[in-house]
Amino acid sequence: MPIFAVQYTYTEATIPARDAHRPAHRTYLRELVDAGINLSSGAYPDGTGALLLFRAESADALRELLSKDVFATENLIERTEIHEWVPVMGAFSE
Repeated sequence: MPIFAVQYTYTEATIPARDAHRPAHRTYLRELVDAGINLSSGAYPDGTGALLLFRAESADALRELLSKDVFATENLIERTEIHEWVPVMGAFSE
């Protein structure tokens, strides 16, 4: 199953709402970790965005999952980039 690297970009204007919704956001991502879909995720230290790694059947299937994240439903993500990624060595390689 393909791996996708997802980059979220945030703006400063959404900081208060992201802080308020972060518990639900992390709960949703934790459910995807438990299902083996979210391989890893975390925010950039400067607060400008986050990097998330997923296994999904397709980019479209992943977009459907991402659309259910509270950060998406509350319009807290300025931009989402999705890139299929093929690791050739290390923890995520096959």
